[in-house]
Amino acid sequence: MTPREATIRRQTSESSIELTINLDGTGTSSINSSVPFYDHLLTAFARHSLVDLTVEATGDTHIDVHHTVEDIGIALGLAIREALGDKSGISRFGDALVPLDEALVQAVVDISGRPYLVHSGEPAGFEHHLIGGHFTGSMVRHVFEAIAFNAALTVHITVLGGRDPHHIAEAEFKAFARAFRFAVARDAQVVGIPSTKGAL
Repeated sequence: MTPREATIRRQTSESSIELTINLDGTGTSSINSSVPFYDHLLTAFARHSLVDLTVEATGDTHIDVHHTVEDIGIALGLAIREALGDKSGISRFGDALVPLDEALVQAVVDISGRPYLVHSGEPAGFEHHLIGGHFTGSMVRHVFEAIAFNAALTVHITVLGGRDPHHIAEAEFKAFARAFRFAVARDAQVVGIPSTKGAL
């Protein structure tokens, strides 16, 4: 089988990123985003999606983590899109319901070729909370926007419950990871591209 791997290098005046993904991995990762809580989230994504992921990034985090976090999301989306190739033989759809203590999140992924994000349910004030003292809650949605739009995925993420911002954010990434894992999985019963249009 053709390896489903990609490496993206993204250099701007705000960040420098090298990211490698293997969709047929075992969940191993080496993450150095220069944003500690983001490292935690990306490590969880790799582990629960079973992709192998390497991220080396630096950026102007002395100003804000925003640029580096967003640019890694962009690079991850581009890498996913490249690694998927023509999408022949994939399951295409995936869904997951993941708890983390009091938090509960549902994620649904369609490898559709049509970028779309529906994101709802985070409690009021979540977007203003500094998780770990440096990662603004609003960045969670922003990361999923960057991934979905650059990988051309349809993604629905719904926070069904939660109180602790750390738990909510982590549950969102784990739910997305599980749904993504099932969507990109090869399915022996799928012949060609899983679409009546013949293209995704």
